Amino acid sequence: MIKYTWFIAFVIVFMGVSMQAQDFQGKAVYQSKTQVNFDFGNRNIPEDRKKDMMERIKKANEKTFVLTFDKVASIYKVEEKLDQPGTGGGGRGPRFGAMAGNDGDLYKNIQDQQYLIKNELLGKIFLIDDELEALDWKMGSESKKIGNYTAFKATATKTIKRPNMSAVFRRPGRGEENKDEAKKEEEFTIKEVEIEAWYTPEIPINQGPGLYWGLPGLILAVNDDVTTIVCSEITMNPSEKMEIKAPSKGKKVTQAEYDEISQEKMKEMRENFRNRGGRGGGRPN
Repeated sequence: MIKYTWFIAFVIVFMGVSMQAQDFQGKAVYQSKTQVNFDFGNRNIPEDRKKDMMERIKKANEKTFVLTFDKVASIYKVEEKLDQPGTGGGGRGPRFGAMAGNDGDLYKNIQDQQYLIKNELLGKIFLIDDELEALDWKMGSESKKIGNYTAFKATATKTIKRPNMSAVFRRPGRGEENKDEAKKEEEFTIKEVEIEAWYTPEIPINQGPGLYWGLPGLILAVNDDVTTIVCSEITMNPSEKMEIKAPSKGKKVTQAEYDEISQEKMKEMRENFRNRGGRGGGRPN
């Protein structure tokens, strides 16, 4: 009888917490840094200009994102910075992140296991509509503090596809233009990498930065072989209700279709660049 009474009390408490949790909202700020190894190939560029270009690329890949979430859905947006090089604001050159389809407004619905990304690709708006990938997370016992929260480690293997910008801006050597190797140079690289994530059960939702999700708590930090994302600030249940609205504008495509379009655009950029003789400056056509 005592056990049964305890069970009923547990169910009542659990249902009360669940009902309250349906209304809760939060906002998490993440700092993202991506290492870039840019191959200048055989281009005759002064060292001081190479250094300047690498610094601009590095800054373009240091970004702040804001994740607004509730129990079911989230919206993940980059925090725009004025005159940030390489983002189409004050800097010159292509938005590298846009080629990969991971730099626009990202909406995730955990219940439907669907995501939408509103992305601009060389002046055209696309709406990527596809299913969330369910990673096979391996839960660990290792823990650490991230801010005021206790986070636990989890790992998974993920296939990642990235734009190969060195291939786009690489100037072919003498006589190389007609070689099969140059023609077959890949615009994207695909590889399997181990993902390391840190999540906190203290915020019991399956959300996280970017396309990461599926752990029993908000993902506070995640890194792959080149990108590290760490939560720097969390606001729970703000007094003013926040809107989590799925993007709706843009040409609707699947992720595979968007990747194919991106690949064609990168081929055009490479041809335009090489037809100009590999000279720097200016915007791609």
